[in-house]
Amino acid sequence: MLGWRSPLGSAISARREPPILPWGMDWAVGSEAGARLDKFLAARERLGSRARAVAALERGKVFVNGEEASIADAARQLEAVDRVRVWMDRPGSAKARPRPRQVEDVAVIYEDEALLVVDKPPGLLSVPLERKAEAPSVFDRLEAHFRSHGKRKPLVVHRIDRDTSGLVVFAKTRAAQEALKAQFKRREPERVYLAIVYGHPVPPSGTWRDHLVWDTKALIQKETHPGDPRGSDAISEYRVLETFPGAALIEVRLGSGRRNQIRIQARLRGHTLVGEKRYVYGPETLRTIPFARQALHARRLSFLHPSDGRRMTFEAPAPADFAALLDALRKKGAAPFFGMLP
Repeated sequence: MLGWRSPLGSAISARREPPILPWGMDWAVGSEAGARLDKFLAARERLGSRARAVAALERGKVFVNGEEASIADAARQLEAVDRVRVWMDRPGSAKARPRPRQVEDVAVIYEDEALLVVDKPPGLLSVPLERKAEAPSVFDRLEAHFRSHGKRKPLVVHRIDRDTSGLVVFAKTRAAQEALKAQFKRREPERVYLAIVYGHPVPPSGTWRDHLVWDTKALIQKETHPGDPRGSDAISEYRVLETFPGAALIEVRLGSGRRNQIRIQARLRGHTLVGEKRYVYGPETLRTIPFARQALHARRLSFLHPSDGRRMTFEAPAPADFAALLDALRKKGAAPFFGMLP
């Protein structure tokens, strides 16, 4: 979960110096580059066993380059420049952190007194829409769950499209909601998506910059000229991870958070998302890969905790339909490899 940082700097994510803390143990990875984090920690000269390594990860005692690691980072391959630290006496780390749980079809992957992070399945709205009052949403699921447990309803921070899968954060207090929304307004959270597009973007990495305007009648984004006062800048940084015959898997990091941003920016460059129904061009015969929704997944979300400012980083694996599509495309033929696969 802790990885490559965008050269767009503060437009993508806020950088913070590693906290000055009473570390119990501190190691440079050096010649052990390539080792899994859990195995590195389990070495005899460190924690001494995998059970102790897992317990430390589960209880929030482990930090890599100053950022907290969790059990989800156990398989992370370390780099020579990484520094691993263990804060054995960290306050509040005596018990394991809550494990992911299900609220109907929504996976709650993290929850504390201030916020919760969910992995939204495709086909479910993030929050209710007035024009689709009958359509179910993540908010509805959580509100019903909260009510049954005598808690206050969740508070909206941001959203992703109904047919996009992946990570969404909700607040549990007004103060947390305001602090998180302020971060999103300042474009500080790191938001990384996986997308499968038609064609092969050239060059294999770069930045998309457009000026977009929301059409309130058609309910779509449209390209407009930089002088249009109704428009807003849209910035996305992409890189190709893998190519297939006629398609590519790309990673996209948002530098801004416009509605449907990745979908329209990919389309403007002739790389319509596989499964896309709205941002398309030409006859349907041009889109030969069957998929029931736009192939877009919110894979990574990173922000500062609204209560204490620590970096929180989450990843969600691609859902079953997305993974099955990748498998089908890989079977069509070998392809060049550019980056880390999901």
